[in-house]
Amino acid sequence: MSEFGEDNDFLEALHDESSSDQGYITAMSHFYRGEIGRIMVWRQRLDTTTTWGITTTGTIFTVAFSFEKVPHLIFFFNLAIVLMMLWIEARRYRFYDAFRARVRMLEAHFITPVILREKPKLEGNWRKLVAEDLLVPAFKISMFESIGRRLQRNYAFITTIILTAWITKIFIHPPAGQEINSLSSLYSALSVGAFPSWFIATIMLGTFLAVTSVTIYIAKNSTGEITEVGKSSRTNWMG
Repeated sequence: MSEFGEDNDFLEALHDESSSDQGYITAMSHFYRGEIGRIMVWRQRLDTTTTWGITTTGTIFTVAFSFEKVPHLIFFFNLAIVLMMLWIEARRYRFYDAFRARVRMLEAHFITPVILREKPKLEGNWRKLVAEDLLVPAFKISMFESIGRRLQRNYAFITTIILTAWITKIFIHPPAGQEINSLSSLYSALSVGAFPSWFIATIMLGTFLAVTSVTIYIAKNSTGEITEVGKSSRTNWMG
């Protein structure tokens, strides 16, 4: 009997007229499950674009280092493809983040009281916010921040590996008749066909500086996907 009593006490704790109705509880539970399914689909789409970028990079690496006559300019196309994947993934991430915001709202204001068996915390009219977002969906972060988050999670490492492989390719397979033993000889070896050395150097340095700057900026100014917690919180799970 005590167990049923606790359930009745909890339903009474959801004191608003709308939340005290059992039909409302059931509808919100299904809504929460539906939103979870939606963000999982978008999360899988994020993994797909990352896989495309890694697969393309691995294929180009194999071709570049297997054949000496393949010019190092092939890494320029590798970089272009990966940056295109970054743009696509950043766009998808904005959709994922928008739907995840609804899920977090439900978890904080609806699921948490269920777990704690206490009255909902009054932190603004969250039902109105969720309803407005359903009527007029809106992104929660800018495209710039989305790009920065994806760089921070995956693409900063991929682009760094590509740039490192680009330089390595030049050292392993230098142009015919050239020996790389100084920065000036390395700079001269950057030119390929009609592309001068300054053009290749600008792409390499520009990409490295842009990726590093955006990643550091987002790391310092963005809240991130998951709030970091101290070791004391971790011990509650490990104990």
